[in-house]
Amino acid sequence: MKELIIATRKSALALWQSEHIKKLLEQKYDIKVSLQGFKTKGDVLLDSSLAKIGGKGLFTKELEESMLRGEAHIAVHSLKDVPSFFPKGLKLVAITKREDVRDSFLSMKYKSLDELPKGAKVGTTSLRRRMQVLLLRPDLKIINLRGNVNSRLTKLKRGDFDAIILARAGIKRLGLEKELNFLSSFSLDEMIPAASQGALGIECIENLELERLLDFLNDEKSYIETYIEREFIRTLEGACQVPIGINASLNDDKIKIRAIVGLPDASEILKDELEVTKDEYKNAGFTLAQKMIAKGAKELLNRALKMEDL
Repeated sequence: MKELIIATRKSALALWQSEHIKKLLEQKYDIKVSLQGFKTKGDVLLDSSLAKIGGKGLFTKELEESMLRGEAHIAVHSLKDVPSFFPKGLKLVAITKREDVRDSFLSMKYKSLDELPKGAKVGTTSLRRRMQVLLLRPDLKIINLRGNVNSRLTKLKRGDFDAIILARAGIKRLGLEKELNFLSSFSLDEMIPAASQGALGIECIENLELERLLDFLNDEKSYIETYIEREFIRTLEGACQVPIGINASLNDDKIKIRAIVGLPDASEILKDELEVTKDEYKNAGFTLAQKMIAKGAKELLNRALKMEDL
């Protein structure tokens, strides 16, 4: 293969991610790699929360269709935006080394969540983040915040919000730390991230030559951690329409898994943990999900789906 086309969203973060993979491919092989930009429904429909307009698949559909039409060979995704099931003819072939998995607090006026005044306006689209912020500070006002990373920062800077919550990975990748007066990350005990947060997923057309070409992008640690997290989500049959946090952290031979599910207003939650060895990873996500299902997790998530006013 002499030329490779990457389908990508046009946001600054998506372009950074695709350029990053392009650079790695060109360093590894004598190959020309180009980018083909697409605007997805998730980039266009900014007036409603993702939970109301169809979920995270809105960020991948147009890219997948371009590959099936033969206009591109691969797509680079934030893995947390990628559904568990793939259209016929496509597959997830690589999961890259993970960036910082944590969520971060961003503000121009206040040093931390604790320093926010009562009733302060905090921006986030995520029901998972909404729930966990309200667990820490039930007095805050949570307001939906859609758009790419740069547009969210613009809204923060002009004073629409007292603080916003974003993934630390995106901030690092775009080098935005210097644009903020105050930036701090939540610990994994304070705020459990989304499944696969911080990892990039490489999706491609089913082609053995292409799959072998992309194999070097795989990172074992990231694969194991995200396998557990995605299996947990799959077992719960959860999506971004409900608040679910799940994080697996592999250190040496031990994996610590933290999970939380609940109602978006934080009035009810279930939180649990599991520790396993590395060779037990394939069943770990399923095991923790079943443990939480026995405590009423599915019933709780069904109730969360009905909270349409959020």
